[in-house]
Amino acid sequence: MWFDPDYAEMHYKFKLPWSLLYKKEPEIIIDAPFEVIPGEETVLFIVIREANRFPVTLLHFEAVFTSENSCITKALSLQEEVKTPFCFKAIPCGNLPAGNYEVQASVTVQISNKRKRIQRYNLTGLKKKPLHIQVLQEAIPKPNGYMAGDTHAHTYISADPVEFGASPAVLQQAARSVGLDFVLCTDHSYDFAFSGEDYMVRTDASVRYQKLREEIAELSDYPKLIAGEEVSVGNSRGQNVHLLFPGNPFFVPGEGDCGRQWLHNKPTLSIPQVVSQTELPCFAAHPKECMGRLERFVFRRGDWHAEDLLQNSKNPIAALEFWNGSRDKGFELGRAFWISELEKGNYILPLGGNDAHGDLNEYTGVKIPLFQLKQSYAHVFGYVRTVVQGSDPLTAFRGKNLYVTDGPALWWTRENDSVTFHFKSSKDFGKLKKLTLFAMESASKKEAPVQAQLFQNSDYEAQVQISLDGKKYVRAEAETEFKRFALTSACPVLPNNVRT
Repeated sequence: MWFDPDYAEMHYKFKLPWSLLYKKEPEIIIDAPFEVIPGEETVLFIVIREANRFPVTLLHFEAVFTSENSCITKALSLQEEVKTPFCFKAIPCGNLPAGNYEVQASVTVQISNKRKRIQRYNLTGLKKKPLHIQVLQEAIPKPNGYMAGDTHAHTYISADPVEFGASPAVLQQAARSVGLDFVLCTDHSYDFAFSGEDYMVRTDASVRYQKLREEIAELSDYPKLIAGEEVSVGNSRGQNVHLLFPGNPFFVPGEGDCGRQWLHNKPTLSIPQVVSQTELPCFAAHPKECMGRLERFVFRRGDWHAEDLLQNSKNPIAALEFWNGSRDKGFELGRAFWISELEKGNYILPLGGNDAHGDLNEYTGVKIPLFQLKQSYAHVFGYVRTVVQGSDPLTAFRGKNLYVTDGPALWWTRENDSVTFHFKSSKDFGKLKKLTLFAMESASKKEAPVQAQLFQNSDYEAQVQISLDGKKYVRAEAETEFKRFALTSACPVLPNNVRT
């Protein structure tokens, strides 16, 4: 919990008399989706947390959008008092021409009769970075019959002594901006169990979960939001790991690493105890995430292992979310884990999400509680997306055909004993630079690249066909000239009872 990306909570003192982060002001952040697809309006958000403790009056908003070819100013008189625990105020800024914009945004407020101009945020000790927004020239490439989604996102339910997330309405607006068709809202199971007003006071978790479901149900149908949980569960070694459980109609408890129990951090339920309660697909969240020794010791956190995937059970783990916002060491270790499962015949799906707690443009989180904050572009909402085949996000994960990307499309189609891999990019994401096909031969125990090609001055589309003869499965990875990346699920050569 203390090491996750999030909107930073700066008031909690852990019963101590001081904190270097503390201010007698609500947290105030100006945020915006990192990307705007053609035809969508650019919308900025003023995010305010704990105005119930520190009332604030919003007086004036200003944003200057600067690109290579233009400079556009948006100014707005607000005159609005805020006294609620959460406030997410949308500021529509019109349809901007395509381009890469640096946005200097500020809001003038009045707190305790003092007037103050806040540029980007009032968080302690962070450099005042501008927003960066790319208004796309072209539609995001995606094959017909597919849906793109962020499979790991947090709402304001995920609020505790160091973090808080965005409202479902904000996530839906942001999803529309960046071109998503669905969002899986996966809030921490342990945060449902505690009050949003006092992080250490217990409340009825089932009631909070149902209220979130009702709030999401009141939104428009598109982009589709699905309520769920990121459940803290026990792996086969008695350590806490996280399980993404989207769409569950009931609350599942999990407080093993919530941080409120100090060193008494043991799992509430095991992985089998959770997945046996449902027929819905469940996913392993960041299965090989890199953690420090302190985090592993204090929160008793561990990794996902092969035996945790429950391959021969009635409801095996459907996917591994090893692309969690960035291609870091956790990505490399997680991909290796995924490949090792493919080599054993477990054709589990890859998954890409962002673990964003709000974090529409960058994340601003707690690095050291009471002492230091941090900021990064590693976990931005909607940046990494999973693109599934079908019209229902959950049933699509029962199939075998999807791809994960931060831009270009890369998918496969199968005809008899051959598979064709299709690549499609855009001016925004760059031309194809490298396409690699991987296969596991029937007589081999390891997969290997069977075709790798570097492209010079390539076009934005490509197709490569490969025979399935003598192979157990094939898959592909692609990278563009702008370092945008995509990978497919494995296309297996399997008996008829296995879905392809």
